[in-house]
Amino acid sequence: MNRSRARLRRLRFRRLGISAVGALVVVGVAAGPAAAHAEVTASDPRALAENVTLSFTSEAESETAGIAELRVVLPKGIAPDALTLKDAPKEWKLTATADGYTIGGPALPTGTDAEYSVTVRQLPDEKSLAFKTLETYGDGKVSRWIEVPTDGEEVDNPAPALELKAAAPGAKPISPGPSPAPSSAAPSIRPSTASSSAPAASAGARATSAEGAGSSTGAVGVIAAVPVLGAAGALWWMRRNRGRA
Repeated sequence: MNRSRARLRRLRFRRLGISAVGALVVVGVAAGPAAAHAEVTASDPRALAENVTLSFTSEAESETAGIAELRVVLPKGIAPDALTLKDAPKEWKLTATADGYTIGGPALPTGTDAEYSVTVRQLPDEKSLAFKTLETYGDGKVSRWIEVPTDGEEVDNPAPALELKAAAPGAKPISPGPSPAPSSAAPSIRPSTASSSAPAASAGARATSAEGAGSSTGAVGVIAAVPVLGAAGALWWMRRNRGRA
């Protein structure tokens, strides 16, 4: 009787163990795809904080290729020229775009997370910031972490988000740094110079043409007067000879 009870206990323990392992496997499979994500942290997560280091992590989720490039859309209040690259994988470079930046280089080893950091001149006066990110792998696969949840709802591909604390007492927005001169500045100056010289040139041309016209008119007048003077001289000579005769 005791032996049969012991056997029943062992069977129950085995069944419980198998069930627990199965549950863990199911949880692991379900959490696998959702585990990969992109996130951001700040050295000073306060509104209007200056010279803040933002650290980004994009977890690798491909089993065939490594991350080669990240495309980030900056939130309102942070201009592309207001940040500089602080740390990144070897040979990766940061390039500013119209609405953010790209950072990338040689593809990382498969399964390696992409980690880098930038320094921001000043954080905006906001409560939270979202950095929409596109991850491009060496084989061309693209993961889009661009969804911004509203009203506390959950999303499948959330953008890296940073919650900001209230600004420090007395903190104020700093004036933006000097913007580089646009490459089209020189061409914009050249047409204005040409247009100002064009009237002078046309005026000179008109003056020259006027002078030429005056000279030609004078020459025509002299040529026309020569026959008249010749005829008058001949008439005077004939009258003089008749008087003598």
